[in-house]
Amino acid sequence: MKASGAEDGGRPAGSPAPPPPSLEWKFSQVFGERMAGEEVHEVDIISAIEFDKSGDHLATGDRGGRVVLFERTDVTNHGLRKDLEKQDYPISRHPEFRYKTEFQSHEPEFDYLKSLEIEEKINKIKWCQPANHALFLLSTNDKTIKYWKVKERKVKKISEMNVDASIAEQNGNIASSSVNCPGGYLPNGGCSERPYNHLNNELSFPPGRLPSLRLPMVTSQDTNPIARCRRIYAHAHDYHINSISNNSDGETFISADDLRINLWNLEISNQSFNIVDVKPANMEDLTEVITSAEFHPTHCNMLAYSSSKGSIRLIDLRQSALCDNHSKMFEERDTPGSRSFFTEIIASISDIKFAKDERHILSRDYMTLKLWDINMESGPVATFQVHEYLRPKLCDLYENDSIFDKFDCCQSGDGLRVATGSYSNLFRVFGCMTGSNEATTLEASKNPMRQQVQTPSRPARSLSTLTRVVRRGSESPAVDANGNTYDFTTKLLHLAWHPTENLIACAAMNSLYMYYA
Repeated sequence: MKASGAEDGGRPAGSPAPPPPSLEWKFSQVFGERMAGEEVHEVDIISAIEFDKSGDHLATGDRGGRVVLFERTDVTNHGLRKDLEKQDYPISRHPEFRYKTEFQSHEPEFDYLKSLEIEEKINKIKWCQPANHALFLLSTNDKTIKYWKVKERKVKKISEMNVDASIAEQNGNIASSSVNCPGGYLPNGGCSERPYNHLNNELSFPPGRLPSLRLPMVTSQDTNPIARCRRIYAHAHDYHINSISNNSDGETFISADDLRINLWNLEISNQSFNIVDVKPANMEDLTEVITSAEFHPTHCNMLAYSSSKGSIRLIDLRQSALCDNHSKMFEERDTPGSRSFFTEIIASISDIKFAKDERHILSRDYMTLKLWDINMESGPVATFQVHEYLRPKLCDLYENDSIFDKFDCCQSGDGLRVATGSYSNLFRVFGCMTGSNEATTLEASKNPMRQQVQTPSRPARSLSTLTRVVRRGSESPAVDANGNTYDFTTKLLHLAWHPTENLIACAAMNSLYMYYA
């Protein structure tokens, strides 16, 4: 062992490791690519993306209520792959996926009591624990959550029939050539127009003995995945469901709407428990709503939810049955004199994710991406500027409703980077290690680096010896990274990061793009 203070490669022992170099992203695949000038139907626009825990399956939901599943194909022997990873052998091929199956998850409905149409659009998809070689997932629209089972079923085929192959091809099958009898049937089942020693065109009795019969054989053909709805969790939300999240216990999940969070058991569809209720006695006193909620990845008693005021509340289910009182609350205080008409609108958090290290929470509001330390409630430890250049255009964004767009966020499996979407089908990737200047802009196209920009960060201001707050990203006003005007009609709202590899799947309208590094 080296003595304390010794240098290792020019770096003093005990000093923080340097940030990793920026990744070079490359195009991997696209599903449902839109041709130039091709019209996109509303029902085909992707509205949800989710990898399963293994990263071998990917699910997407669209506004037409359909769920499409993809499976990984570049690795056939998972055991061998894991062995090679342990031995640090490079794996030459990048992750590749193929279409697996799709099914209609939700249909449009009408609430006659409230005279309200319920869209079939899939708001969220969450994978559940697989069992017995079957996949399980939850999907939800505005009102109803469904629990799906997807399993491979073998298609059976009958072969070894007493039919000449050439004749069988002409007639299509054995049944069509043996049951048709224009002259009618005899009481014993024979045909009146055929001699006693001739059953049909394909089968003859040799003189003086019976024919040799072969029993039909049932053989299996290709397997087809079949989706079946196991449970329907309905009539528990008066407002639109914005989040669902699985618990680490594998038995329960939560669903959140604007004012309430309900706790469900996967096996019980007719009962749920209300654990958070922010609805005031008088709706005129309502000041904020719930925008997103997620369970802690390992602690089954902890969950976090965000609000339209830009705060995140951490609650502990062990404290009380109704968790109206939070354990911790994370929010960034406004700078005096900085408030405006748009302050609360752009502060609204659209998505939160627990980080892979289980200590941080990633949040996305309209302007920024923020990383919070669970042990520090005073403010985020890192802020990444995504839409700062749009600040002078907030009035225009309010007029065309773009200011209410809700962008997803995600983090890499190693916890070193975060990503989120933007306009003009662009998405941003930031390095979140201390000292990292990585801020890459990519376009959802076959040439992702066309819009690449590396923006140097402003000097990080130190809060303490352990906590550093950094702000990075493009801050040039009213223009994008390349000086071009943004197209607010093409927005990249949904994306997901592979749980173990540097692979990002993102949705651009009806197209699913994948990139690897």
